[in-house]
Amino acid sequence: MTRVLLGLGSNIERNAHLCAGLDALAGFLHDLHCSPVFESAPVGIKSGPFFNLVVSAHTDLPLTELDRRLKFIEADNGRYAPNRKGLPLDIDVLLYGDLVGNFDGLVLPRAEILKNAFVLWPLALLVPQAVHPASGRSFAELWRTAQIDQQLWPVAFQWRAAELTPVELLREFPAPV
Repeated sequence: MTRVLLGLGSNIERNAHLCAGLDALAGFLHDLHCSPVFESAPVGIKSGPFFNLVVSAHTDLPLTELDRRLKFIEADNGRYAPNRKGLPLDIDVLLYGDLVGNFDGLVLPRAEILKNAFVLWPLALLVPQAVHPASGRSFAELWRTAQIDQQLWPVAFQWRAAELTPVELLREFPAPV
């Protein structure tokens, strides 16, 4: 079994699409754990705000098959619909074990880890001691030293009757007014 870290995001019917994505992932991944959910201003596109989270799980699927299944989940949620407005569901492989390099066009570890707070902060909370295979530094350390200028804040979010975002985190980092 290989440990994978996946990033999920949505800016259309965010709760529904993230829950649908998590339900689909739970159908074939093992030992699935979710980070808190964050709301963020869009980065690189003009759209409404996003909800993002990171998932840690184990899989027996090869990387190419995992990526193929993720594309099917995205498609089932309208990602590739011709008339879509916004991004219903985006699921990215952030890490697949300790792989580093280009694998049939999939570059690992995903560059967004070090560029986007909505990826790095959830990683630092979910798997703080896990090590970024290219930098050799833990996600907690990378977050502590990050200088990323992006607006994001934790939001309350439920999946399968479980609160993914701890109340303490919501209190410590309230949404802007």
